[in-house]
Amino acid sequence: MSSPFVLGVTGNIACGKTTVLGLLAERGATVLDGDVVYHAMIAAGGELVAPIRMRFGDGVITPDGAVDRRALGNIVFADPVALADLERLTHPVVVAEIQQRIAAADRQIVVVDGVKLIESGMDRACDRVWLVVCDPAVQEERLVRRNRLDRSEARRRILAQPDSDAKRDRVQRVIDNSGTLDDLRAEVDAAWRTLPATRCDRTVAAIPAAGVGPAYRDRLAESHPQPKGDKR
Repeated sequence: MSSPFVLGVTGNIACGKTTVLGLLAERGATVLDGDVVYHAMIAAGGELVAPIRMRFGDGVITPDGAVDRRALGNIVFADPVALADLERLTHPVVVAEIQQRIAAADRQIVVVDGVKLIESGMDRACDRVWLVVCDPAVQEERLVRRNRLDRSEARRRILAQPDSDAKRDRVQRVIDNSGTLDDLRAEVDAAWRTLPATRCDRTVAAIPAAGVGPAYRDRLAESHPQPKGDKR
């Protein structure tokens, strides 16, 4: 079997990266969501729990032994040094796991996702990289609604993210997710049709769609709520 074509998808918090991943999964890609991999590794018994506890203390660990993401977020989004320490602990482990999953994938296209896909060096394993962006006001509103944050905390978390503009020269396509879900579907469809199905130049239009799990469907609905009565 030929090696899969590896598409990297990156974008800052609340820009709709996960929504794009769901649309790509609908089109038949294997999606390796860096957040999902990371969350499994900080769950009770996960391999990142011990090093995070050692660096940040028992206050970021829940009674059942998992990392308390909210408590940890309150620390790292307020302290650039703490955030850098967390990334130093977690990025190599998450990247290694994703590389193993790429090697084991049985689909023609594998999508790798990560906010810091480029900063972690994971982009070097990708044949092409897309950057998902959106209007800052839309980004803030989505983050407030999704994470139930006040606006000052939402802005603080947005400002702690890498500068999207600095990434534009490192990617092959920018996906703007400032509009409706239909707008995004059209943009993803157009970009999807440009992808080869493997590292050789073959079209992907005929790849059968895969089932999309409930987590992606929930995030699609959450990112782009429809008016009442709209059954899409």
